[in-house]
Amino acid sequence: MFRLYILSVLVCGCLRPTVCNAAHPLAAPGVTSLTNPAVRYQVTEQHYVVLKQDPITAIVVDNFAVDVPELPGHRAGYNGIASLTHRDRKANLFVPALAGLNFEHIHDGTAEGLKEKFEPRAFPMQLRTIDESTVELYQPPTGNWGLESCGRYRLLEDGTIEYTFECIPRQSGYRHGYIGLFWASYIQAPEDTAIHFLGKERGSSSAGALVTATSPRHGIDSTHPPDGYPHQIEVDPDFPLSLVGHRSRFVYTEPWYYGVSHSMAFVQMFQPGDQVWLAQSPSGGGGGNPAWDFQWFIPDYKIGEAYGFQMRAAYLPFESHAQLERATRAHRRDLAD
Repeated sequence: MFRLYILSVLVCGCLRPTVCNAAHPLAAPGVTSLTNPAVRYQVTEQHYVVLKQDPITAIVVDNFAVDVPELPGHRAGYNGIASLTHRDRKANLFVPALAGLNFEHIHDGTAEGLKEKFEPRAFPMQLRTIDESTVELYQPPTGNWGLESCGRYRLLEDGTIEYTFECIPRQSGYRHGYIGLFWASYIQAPEDTAIHFLGKERGSSSAGALVTATSPRHGIDSTHPPDGYPHQIEVDPDFPLSLVGHRSRFVYTEPWYYGVSHSMAFVQMFQPGDQVWLAQSPSGGGGGNPAWDFQWFIPDYKIGEAYGFQMRAAYLPFESHAQLERATRAHRRDLAD
């Protein structure tokens, strides 16, 4: 039997954050049309929108099937960025039928609660255009968990993608007291399935160093939490989403990671306070197509309150870790502010 436990230490010093007067640490930033009534948008008639900002072209889709010249044979359910290309590499980074930054799971760590394994895929989404560089995927409360959400994809001036996710739980019933959410990026046939991040072995007192992490098979050594994660996360032994609960021996010490495909790096960067967990599968997108993922937990949630996080993803030529550290420094600094 397998259970995952992490001891809880709350910054405010309270045994339960619900008795504190401070705002929830994962409160929504109030950026998307879900939480900000000042946001103006137009609902698209088609199921995809093309965003361009040199050197990047990104095609954002809802969870309907799309079969057009730009996205031949794109499958239903796979929302997010269906195609990501760079002027230096015209081939899609992602598996063409699938997607990247794809909102995939809503769960509570129990098989009983997982009535729909891929809940965000299964219920309709609305594609909202904000401006020529920004679109949102709005999803009304889903049929099982009743989670209402909105994900904003924005291309910044240098082509980096800024992704903001906000959600409001409309019903309770999460048996382990947290809301678990998961995002996947299915990479098309890279030479190496490994991901790279600054981290250390769990329990080590050493400083962080560059870690190259691989998973021997799907669901093994699949997730890497932040060092000193402050909440308890329980996953039942029979929980079928194996990527969620099988911790590797590593924790990360800086909230960003990357993989390399055909001399291009896909870099995912997070806000330190959001406490996102890194995740990976060597075959999530099919044989030879790894998934470079992340997951996020909302502990001590309240019905009707809005929660959210923000991250950025960069796609750029790869030379070295030092080069990526320099190229992404300003974005990571922005996220840390």
